[in-house]
Amino acid sequence: MLYGSQRQDMREVFFAAWHKHIHALSLQGAEQTIVRVALEHPEYHAVLADPDTYGDRDYPPDQGHTNPFLHLGMHVAIEDQLAIDQPFGIRQRYQALLARVGDPHEAQHRLMDCLAEMLWRAQRDGTGPQETIYLACLDEILGGPPKVKIP
Repeated sequence: MLYGSQRQDMREVFFAAWHKHIHALSLQGAEQTIVRVALEHPEYHAVLADPDTYGDRDYPPDQGHTNPFLHLGMHVAIEDQLAIDQPFGIRQRYQALLARVGDPHEAQHRLMDCLAEMLWRAQRDGTGPQETIYLACLDEILGGPPKVKIP
């Protein structure tokens, strides 16, 4: 879990990207992905537009709060994973989920559940994230591992 300046630095990237977007300024690199993801989440637009109010706010899950920065950040991470197929096979599993649910955003949310599970286990166990846990979770949703395509 990120605390202190790390958390604030990460949030500032989101606030800055959204500020550029609403002021029609040029977006660079990851800012484009951040804004694209944020546009799919209108429920977070007011948060992104108000760093003074939301920059240091806590979102305790045990009180039913969803952390908008964590949620958006996981979408950004998934976008990056899909772009480079890392971990290997994530893109194929995403395509299978997409075929099943028919909505790219919903398919990403299914990936996100498994990503969150992997991260939670790593934090609980004091280990690094284990791709095998992530992919096994997705395989369970899909009813088994995908067939490897040989070119």
